[in-house]
Amino acid sequence: MRIASAFVAGGLVLGAAACGEAPDDDNNAGSGAKKFSACMVTDVGGIDDKSFNTSAWKGLQEAKAANDNIDIKYVASKAEADYEPNLTQYVNQKCDFILAVGGLMETATKKIAEANPNQHFGIVDGNPGVDNVYPMQFDTAQAAFQAGYLAAGMSKSGKVGTYGGLPIPPVTIFMDGFVDGVAYYNTTKKKDVQALGWNKETQKGSFSNAFDKQDEGKKVSDALVAQGADIIMPVAGGAGLGTTSAAKASGGKYSTIWVDVDGCESTPDCSAIITTVVKNIPGAVKEAVLKAAGGDKLPAKPGFVGTLANNGVSIAPYHDFDSKVPAELKAEVDKIKADIAAGTITVSSKAQPAK
Repeated sequence: MRIASAFVAGGLVLGAAACGEAPDDDNNAGSGAKKFSACMVTDVGGIDDKSFNTSAWKGLQEAKAANDNIDIKYVASKAEADYEPNLTQYVNQKCDFILAVGGLMETATKKIAEANPNQHFGIVDGNPGVDNVYPMQFDTAQAAFQAGYLAAGMSKSGKVGTYGGLPIPPVTIFMDGFVDGVAYYNTTKKKDVQALGWNKETQKGSFSNAFDKQDEGKKVSDALVAQGADIIMPVAGGAGLGTTSAAKASGGKYSTIWVDVDGCESTPDCSAIITTVVKNIPGAVKEAVLKAAGGDKLPAKPGFVGTLANNGVSIAPYHDFDSKVPAELKAEVDKIKADIAAGTITVSSKAQPAK
């Protein structure tokens, strides 16, 4: 099944509508006997993480807008212990489609899905390998490779950095791509820009150990700045807002690259964000829910993998940095996209989803 059409139609304007009209934790848009119910469980990052939970909810909102026979609601998990009961409550409520958000929910989703084989599930950023769970994954290493190259080209100090929320595949895949993009810049330009915060070979690096604590994100990025980094890519959900807000307050001392949702549309820190490594989660979720509501069986294999070629991943516009990014560098970043999509450049990561 191809979902690319949704990306073309919907574009990559992800916005923050879910934040502006954030509903109650268990928001029910209505309940008619013939309605198709799509019910979402957030991970601990919460609905307003300006990241993948926000994106997934946006996809449900867009599905409802396209088909008013769809009801949507969500429950926010406060702790990992909430995952199983939150999923179970939606099974008991006989939701037609239950969406789990985030790789942290993979184990709980697998357990509940196996216990309820007739229930239709979907998951963002995970693949439990269960027949009744439709996985939506994203090869963000490809777009992060572009971002690493861009960061290396924009750095004045010759040092850039990245850090994650937790060392899990949906996080480290960004970090792998980023450092490889820096390395590619060094190879093609005969430069020696350092990538701090992540070692792809050892899979060791810097982590905030939380997706929801901005002070922890700021601590990690403060350490990277102290080591000389002047561009930082946090892959830490809401914790990364600690980095972008500090960068904004630094008066240009350092800048950032955001992830998941265009940071200039989802955060107040656009002036410190060069670009965003975007996952078109809204497009994937919208298309999946519309297909399910139309009676289609969503196949667990192959599921959906977003790439540069199908616009499932991308880098966002440069916004406030548009005039600051040299035209030559912009052209090189665009060429990298074309080369990766064509297979001329191969981007690899241990965390890449199977295609």
